[in-house]
Amino acid sequence: MRVDLNSDMGEGFGPWRMGDDSALLDIVTSANIACGFHAGDPDVMARVMRRAAETGVGIGAHPGFADLQGFGRRRMRMSSEELGNMVAYQLGAAQGIARSLGTTVRHLKLHGALSNMASESPEIARACYRAALRVDPDLTLVVLSATPMQTVAEELGAKWAGEIFADRAYNDDATLLDRGKPGAVLHDAAEVGRRMEAMIRAKAIITASGKHIPCKIDTICVHGDSADAVAMAGALRDHLTSAAIAVQRFD
Repeated sequence: MRVDLNSDMGEGFGPWRMGDDSALLDIVTSANIACGFHAGDPDVMARVMRRAAETGVGIGAHPGFADLQGFGRRRMRMSSEELGNMVAYQLGAAQGIARSLGTTVRHLKLHGALSNMASESPEIARACYRAALRVDPDLTLVVLSATPMQTVAEELGAKWAGEIFADRAYNDDATLLDRGKPGAVLHDAAEVGRRMEAMIRAKAIITASGKHIPCKIDTICVHGDSADAVAMAGALRDHLTSAAIAVQRFD
């Protein structure tokens, strides 16, 4: 058994830093790097991509809504064309920085409210993914497993990796429990490790109610913006390794 471990990073802006990206890059195997809309800027992107390349961590674009104040976690209403242009613009920025450093963007993962909306709406997922694939047909789409994101990726014939979240609880339709609800965000590293091992062995998402939703699990996300992100990611990796589950970059 094996699984990729990813984290959202590069979410600082100018002199202001969020999270310890450098420490996380010694633990995770894939990095989803903010592209300047919900967080990040060219210098932050370059710094994180350079370090990711040095550590052999897979580089991904992490586009979100243009909402710095709300950190991309507030829902916005946009047309399909606007959504596609927004994703293409951010992916292009990530590719430009990566190429200037002699490396490449290998995957794309939607951020925050944009991701949540795409996990509920095939139309939104299709607008985002179709635009990304027009920029780079070989891109791997990181999708929330067992949601419309996966369905659309399959319909488009794209390469995709199924993702589950280490530190978030699930609804019975495989979407994430709203952050405003009790128990939506998990903080106990030991609990998270046991939970991820159980899902990998069951080949299923285990929801807050205990329901099992069969799915493909290629990668696990640990959010990089929390104070305990590095400790959480390290403890999870140690738990998986001790359970004979190899932590490796997805193909």
